[in-house]
Amino acid sequence: MTSQRLTHALVVTTAAAAALLLSGCGGSSTQTQSATSPPTTPASETSQPATSDAATESSAARASSQAAQAGPALCKAASLTGTTDSSGGGAAGSVYMQLILTNSGKEPCLLKGYAGVSLTAGADGEPIGAPATRDESAPVTDVLLAPGAAGTATLRYTQAANYPNCTKTAAAGFRVYPPNDTASLFLAQPLDACANTDINLLTIAAFQAK
Repeated sequence: MTSQRLTHALVVTTAAAAALLLSGCGGSSTQTQSATSPPTTPASETSQPATSDAATESSAARASSQAAQAGPALCKAASLTGTTDSSGGGAAGSVYMQLILTNSGKEPCLLKGYAGVSLTAGADGEPIGAPATRDESAPVTDVLLAPGAAGTATLRYTQAANYPNCTKTAAAGFRVYPPNDTASLFLAQPLDACANTDINLLTIAAFQAK
């Protein structure tokens, strides 16, 4: 009887030890797999489409297309020459002349709107009196100037002697700012100016094709 009990206990103990051994091996296997499995990487990080060059080329093409659609650049003082033609005569103490701006550059340019015009003491002198007021009787139009082509605007000068309260000052000519430009041209033409800024001796119309 005692021998049977000892044999039974030995069998139970051996089975329990085997179960514990299998359980320990199973846990070790699970930990090892978890530690060595590679991390999952999102598809967006693993595949990067090689489209940067194509996007750059597409952007450059769009910019070129937009520039072409925008048309010629505005005419600037640096690529213009100017003169006046006063053969149009005058009336009632005024002289009508044509302000002529010619494209001296190598590319077409657009002359549109009104020039800024003032009488000045010299090429580097300050403006004298009031600048020209706008004569809006003629519409503003696009004047496309090919290289060598010119646009004209009617410029009226009223004699300073017409104004008894004029503080008369000698002017050496006109300072002319092309439309939408901050640089200017100087056109020599000695005239009397009024230092009074409340007296308007000059009127300028919009440019038209010559």
